[in-house]
Amino acid sequence: MSKNKLEKFAQMASFSNVVQPEDIKIKNFELKGNWNKDFFKNDNPLTLELGCGKGEYTLGLARVKKDENFLGVDIKGARIYTGAKQALDEKLLNAGFLRTRIDMIDNFFAGNEVSALWITFADPQPKKQNKRLTSAYFLNLYKKILKDSAIINLKTDSRLLHFYTLELLKANNITPIVSTDDLYNSEFCNDSVLNINTFYEKQFLAEGKKITYLKFVFDKSKEYVEIPKFVLNE
Repeated sequence: MSKNKLEKFAQMASFSNVVQPEDIKIKNFELKGNWNKDFFKNDNPLTLELGCGKGEYTLGLARVKKDENFLGVDIKGARIYTGAKQALDEKLLNAGFLRTRIDMIDNFFAGNEVSALWITFADPQPKKQNKRLTSAYFLNLYKKILKDSAIINLKTDSRLLHFYTLELLKANNITPIVSTDDLYNSEFCNDSVLNINTFYEKQFLAEGKKITYLKFVFDKSKEYVEIPKFVLNE
């Protein structure tokens, strides 16, 4: 591990807006069910950004929606450091970060604790369908932490992930609230939340890639079923 990374990890250990559990398989995590009361110290709705990277979207959301709480989740500590330090510098009290694996997310949040999810530019996992963050496996995992009628947002440059998710929702009888395969040439292009740009998104746009967006209401009553291997035909 580089000296720079070690320095970042040492600094981040003292950050008040970062939680780094020593054991990601912990069963009695002290903040589980208590994030608003003990971490954010308010009763505002809690939204998670999954695979937050440097936390650019988490910070952007916190700036726009002052009356909501936002928590970026990622396993890469060196990435989280960037967003966490920026949040401290800006005194964004409604932004925080949790370092853990997303497949362990139910160890850290109680049932009905989370109001919404953002999945932004996640790895589309082209060869591992069940590892996609919108797969039936993960949707069934999210049932353990989400409120009923929670909102899930997917913003990505991956047409594979976008259209796969559309097919999965169709198979599970869910109609998206919003669906566009070209966000910045759609009627939603002026939305202040959707116009939050990450470092990588700016690169994708510079390369001429189209950004897609899906928004749907989560139904906790469903047992989500996977679709057969999805192949994108374009």
